[in-house]
Amino acid sequence: MSCWALVPVKARSAGKQRLALALPEAARATLVRVMLEHVLDSLRACAHIDEVAVMSPDPDRLPPEVALLTDAGADMNASLSAALAVLEGRGATRIAIVSADLPQLTPDDVTALVLAAERHGVALAPDHTGLGTNAACLALPARLAFHFGPGSFAQHVAEARRLGMEPARVQRPGLAFDVDEPADVGVLRARAEARYAFLG
Repeated sequence: MSCWALVPVKARSAGKQRLALALPEAARATLVRVMLEHVLDSLRACAHIDEVAVMSPDPDRLPPEVALLTDAGADMNASLSAALAVLEGRGATRIAIVSADLPQLTPDDVTALVLAAERHGVALAPDHTGLGTNAACLALPARLAFHFGPGSFAQHVAEARRLGMEPARVQRPGLAFDVDEPADVGVLRARAEARYAFLG
């Protein structure tokens, strides 16, 4: 088995627009970059992840060991399905799709996701509201239709059940806390971590 991690990243021009009232454009861009670097570091430190890839329309500089898949489409879910086919062609037999905006993610969180998928066939990690999906892990070839976006968690659960699988729900702080709203920026400020000092 070869387990890859795939991190979808939006175009720079579309990144974290809901934070515009809390952060100026330059700070938002820095936040996106710092969170992505943290997620990639956590994935690469996880013993259950063999390779890491980023799917993005922007060819940003990435560590040399991270593969870049160009996202040329307007629909992220269709792009994800296409990306998984590419990774399967590169030898991936299992995929962990992980959001790029998880500033508290740890390698142990990723391990929990992958092990749950090995036991149940599909593992899903909800966001802190319980409505969205921050991570998913499943075997390839993927039969699951993706529904990332508003209300995606319930849709992913329903899709897995339609395929005869009862997905594992992986609830861990590092997988649940994403940064989408101004209040989330306040949480990061309160943690006073050095890498987020630019938030003031």
